Formats: sequence, C-alpha cells, structure tokens
Amino acid sequence: MRKSGLFSKKRIVAMSLAAMMILSASGCGKTEDSAETATEAATQAETTEEADAASDTEAETEAEDVDTSATDVAEEDIEVPESFHLVWHDEFNGTELNEDDWNREEHQVGWVNNELQEYIPTDEYSYVKAGELVIQPKKFVDDDGNVSYASGRVNTQNKHDVKYGRFEARIKFPQGKGYLPAFWMMPQDEDYYGQWPKCGEIDIAEVLGDSTNTNYGTCHYGEPHNQNQGTYTLASGDFANEYHVFAVDYEPGVIKWYVDGEQYYETSDWFSKWTGGNEKPYPAPFDQPFHVILNVAVGGDWPGDPDETTPFDEKGAMYVDYVRIYQKESYDENVEKPVKVLEMRDADETGNFVHNSDFSEAEDLTDDVDWKFLNLNGGKGSAEIKDNEIIITTEDFGTEEYSIQLVQPEMPMEQGCKYKYSFEAYAEEDRQMKAAVTAPTANWIRYFDDTAVDLTTEWQTFEFEFDMKEESDDKGRVEFNMGNQGSAATIHIRNVRLEKID
Repeated sequence: MRKSGLFSKKRIVAMSLAAMMILSASGCGKTEDSAETATEAATQAETTEEADAASDTEAETEAEDVDTSATDVAEEDIEVPESFHLVWHDEFNGTELNEDDWNREEHQVGWVNNELQEYIPTDEYSYVKAGELVIQPKKFVDDDGNVSYASGRVNTQNKHDVKYGRFEARIKFPQGKGYLPAFWMMPQDEDYYGQWPKCGEIDIAEVLGDSTNTNYGTCHYGEPHNQNQGTYTLASGDFANEYHVFAVDYEPGVIKWYVDGEQYYETSDWFSKWTGGNEKPYPAPFDQPFHVILNVAVGGDWPGDPDETTPFDEKGAMYVDYVRIYQKESYDENVEKPVKVLEMRDADETGNFVHNSDFSEAEDLTDDVDWKFLNLNGGKGSAEIKDNEIIITTEDFGTEEYSIQLVQPEMPMEQGCKYKYSFEAYAEEDRQMKAAVTAPTANWIRYFDDTAVDLTTEWQTFEFEFDMKEESDDKGRVEFNMGNQGSAATIHIRNVRLEKID
C-alpha cells in the first residue's frame, strides 16, 4: 500500500497513481501521455463556480497536543473551521439513532471482501449511548461449535449527500485481530458512472484492529480498479484507546486527508472509465454527491480472521463521538487533470536498480528507504544484514504467504521493457518462498507474478525474465514472501538484481 518520509512525530507514507510523463535516461517502447481537459461534468447538487482560495498543500506540519477524551458539545459550541459553514452534523446526544439521518444496512456473510460478519439492521449492533454512536460486533457459537459473527453498518444515503466539503468524525476504533472498522464515503447514485470502482469511493479512516497506531486514507476508482492511499502512524498512543479526529476535504480536483487537524496526504490523480472505453471528463468520479458510512467488518481479505484473543466486548466496539459535514461558500469546478512526472530511479554502473543489492550496508530495515522487513497478518520474525547477506528468521509464519516479507520499493518499471530479476538464496531446511515484482500503488498488480522457488540447504541462483506490459510506474517493488508456506526455516538471501535487458 505508499512511500515516505520519517518525521519527528509520526511516519507518513503516501502513494498516488497518475497520468504520467517519464523521466528516464533510456526508454523501451513508447506510450502516449494524455491529460484530458476537464469539461463541466453533469452535477447532482448545485455548486457555484467562483474560485476558491488557494488550498493548503503542506503535509508535514507539527500537530498540537490532542484531547483524546470523549466530548459532549452543544451545537452552538461547535468550532467551524475557517472559511467553512456547517452543513449537517450529528453529536449523538439523543437516546437512539435518528433514522431521519441514518440508514441501517443489511448484508449477508461474504457480501464483499470475504468478510465473516452479517450486517444486521437493529439497535443490538448500532446504537446511541452516552453521547456516542456505538457499532458493536458480536460472536456466536452454536451447539455444534459453528462460529458466526454479526455487526452494524450505517449510512446517510439519500438523507445527507453532499457534493464537495469537509467530512469529519471523532472516533475511537476497536482493537483485536480481524477487525476492520471504517469511516468512509460512497456516491449517492452508485450507477451514475457505473458500479464500483467506476463510481468512486473515499475512505476517510480505516484502522486495522491488530495495528491500532496506523490509519489508512484511500480513494478507489477505475476501471480497472486503482487506488491512491496515504497512511498516518502515531508516534505514541493509538486509535483504539483514545479519540482522534479524522477528516477529508473533498474538493474539485483534489482530496486531502487529515488526522487531528494535520494533513498527511492529498491526491489529484484518478479517472473513471469502462474497460476499453474512454475516460469520463475529469474530475469524474469525484464530482458528485457522496454520503457517509460507518461500520465494523469482521475478517476478510485484508485484516484476516479473528483469533482467540479477539475481544467482542466494549474493546471490540467502534465509538463515534460526532459526525460533521462542512462546506465552503463556493467551489471552482473548472479544473484540469494534472500530468505527473514519473521519477524513475537510475541503475547503478552494472545496470542494477536494486540498492544495497549485495547487503554490504547494515541499513535500517524498518524505514521506507531501500530494504524493508515486514511482519504482517500474524507473522513474527526478524531480519539481520550480516556478511553480505540478509538472514530472515521466522518464529511464526502467520496466516498469509506475505506475513513474513522483505521488500524494496521505487523500482522503475517502464512499459515495453524487458527485465531480468535474479538473486541467490538458501534455507537452513528445505522449504519454499515466493518472489515477485509488484505495483503497490497500482492495485497490487504483478509485473512479475508471484513465483515459488524451492530452497535447499545450498546456495542457488534464481533468474527470471519478464516483459513489462502495464503502464509505466516509478513505484514498482521487488518482494520476497516467506510467510505461510509450510515452513518457518531460516532463509538467507544475497546478490539481488533487477535490470533491463534487450
């Protein structure tokens, strides 16, 4: 999922997909760059077309001290951001969910993303208590030992749909393996540009229940499906035991994400089209009224399944202090799609794009520069650079093939080029691992497919050639996936190369 700067108070990671212009010392094949001039898109809510004041694009500001306790604010005491006015809000100060404002949704198990919960539209799973909206997932075990889950999901569709504005909520998220809570937005009319992803989606905040110090902000679009994503990681505390304010500024031609008033990501690069068809006029699909959704998913493709440690009491609930929507007096809709210049990494004198390919430098493996080692989805392991190799030791290989992972981002992938990917490796017991070259900022497509290699206790050299057929990308990534593949044997890797070949 984006890459990075390391700042004094947090780690910020950003990804974007764009119309593109390539900067590279050499080229392979030819692609045409295009930046369609925006026309006035069909609208579903009135907005004026006077120019707005220059927007804030600073993403590295220092955050002030944040009050993370619950609040009880009267309407007249709401602090409206400068240059905005309040359009709608819910402070949840009543005794029950106001159905003039909210819809409870009903969906079966596995409706999307292989999630395990059923969404049930009753006040057992989404209710108002003590000035908060509570979304409470629950676990059930029948007499035969079969496990099932239920949860709540609410939205403001056809009740509060707003074209452009700031969407904001103050939330305390659940904690526990397998939870994926979300504060997000979908269009009022999901068929206007076509079903997902053509319709567009804006995820204001998603916090994995087993990684509650990191928030993901994302927009989805296509077709084919693409996503732009930024992350905000707290230096201390977490999003489960404290309240934090999550917001997005949704404006013509730009979307900006905030945590506690601090902008951490923005993007202007997206499109909407049918496969094989022409793009819709920019800024489609993000030029229509959107509504708010709040839910807690259980299990699924991203968070993985709950385990025996997952709580289904108050620690597993999502608490929403308020939801507020603001707008400016006017928005200039006469915007054009930006053209992005791809910053393609240069190869070294041997033609290799991989930095520290011989592991001669004992670099930091936790940052987003060059090599990075990751434990994901239950994986528990460590990596050490020593004697011109990297040694991967695994305690628990987790639930996914990528639960133990070594990656290097910023690989320059040019459409029409041919590449060779090579490395040497062995394991301390015979086992398998998978290698790939991927597109973390382009919906995780594979430029070089996940390929299993059989490791023995002797060094072997592995070489693969592949053609780069997708659009050019300066954010490709080499990957070694050493998670759930039947063994936790220690792996040694050296001399990793990615190079263009004729």
